[in-house]
Amino acid sequence: MSAIVIFILLLLIVLGVAAALIAVIYNRLVRDRTAWRAAFAQIDVQLRRRYDLIPNLVESSKGYLAHERETLDAVISARNQAAQARQSASGDPSQAAALKRLSSADGILGGLMSRLMAVVENYPDLKADKTISDLMAELSDTENQISSARTQYNFAVQRYNQDREVFPAVMFASLFGFEPAPLWALDDQSQAEAPRFSLTAAAKP
Repeated sequence: MSAIVIFILLLLIVLGVAAALIAVIYNRLVRDRTAWRAAFAQIDVQLRRRYDLIPNLVESSKGYLAHERETLDAVISARNQAAQARQSASGDPSQAAALKRLSSADGILGGLMSRLMAVVENYPDLKADKTISDLMAELSDTENQISSARTQYNFAVQRYNQDREVFPAVMFASLFGFEPAPLWALDDQSQAEAPRFSLTAAAKP
């Protein structure tokens, strides 16, 4: 066997191994990217549910909280801004700026919802209203789902970014269009805790 043939065979082997390695890296990054995008979709579903429930709760509470109109209006305004930010981020969750706007807007809404719940605590008749009680139960469940979904999202993003940045993946990631994914950052650590919804209605005399 001539030296040229041997060289060609060795070259083909090297190219084959390199191609196989690149395929493994590519497939792993695809799986990781799919995972974090699916995790974001779960946040998106729960946020949409929350934003649908809040106007119903506010509308149902108006009869009891007529003198708390400023708080109710603030909640609705924050809800609308957060809903717009969600729509923008869901179009392309890889955009860090859009995700940061959503995180910030949702954090503001969470703070106002906590304030509203503090007001509700002072009105036993309002808490005893079945419609309001049911809405609060749904919101409580939704808040827990959002908190869990955020944790899963950040875990998936960290794994994707780590796999993207290690050698030899880092040599090919950008070339194949695998850009860094943004974490769901909290502007205030208090946002890490879901707003608390007390469902214990005071007994009527």
